[in-house]
Amino acid sequence: MKKKEQLVKGSLYVVSAPSGAGKTSLVNALLESSDGIVVSVSHTTRAPREGEVTGVHYHFTDMESFKSLISQGDFLEHAQVFDNFYGTSRQSVDQQLAEGLDVILEIDWQGARLIREQIPDCIGIFVLPPSVEVLRQRLQGRGQDSSEIIERRMRDARSESSHYNEYEYLVINDDFDQALDELRSIFVAHRLSLEPQAKRHAQMLDELLA
Repeated sequence: MKKKEQLVKGSLYVVSAPSGAGKTSLVNALLESSDGIVVSVSHTTRAPREGEVTGVHYHFTDMESFKSLISQGDFLEHAQVFDNFYGTSRQSVDQQLAEGLDVILEIDWQGARLIREQIPDCIGIFVLPPSVEVLRQRLQGRGQDSSEIIERRMRDARSESSHYNEYEYLVINDDFDQALDELRSIFVAHRLSLEPQAKRHAQMLDELLA
């Protein structure tokens, strides 16, 4: 008879990438194909895009409310990206981790540094496109931005990409299915590492070694 597994606190993952690398698509596919993984829903001052739902994609808020949350210490991290502000709720992340869920923060390298200062054992994953040419094609293929905005995003992407070596894992999103398999394997491997496995199967190990 299989022994009941002990509830183990989830792990915090920080996933970063330059715009156009395909990070969001990979994370969404990971959520659809894996159990026990959630994405932290950030607060932002930017306006919702078409199809976005508050509480699902972001917690959309005004600048005054955002600054109030900062003053109350409600954010693990917050940062300005372009003309808008983004923040990660400390209470929400702590609650999900306590429930045994692995939590993903989709944030930039600046936010990742702040998270690592507070939670040193978080796991960093950086996603890159296979080439500059592919990145430009992806940004242009969205059909949402002007050439000026695309060029700005290309410059920002180069700057963002230079911080890849601050993360534990690097995933190159060339073939999407392969990149998804590699991303999923990071989560599986960490769950199988000694400390969480020993806690998860404590009863079985005690009986086995008695």
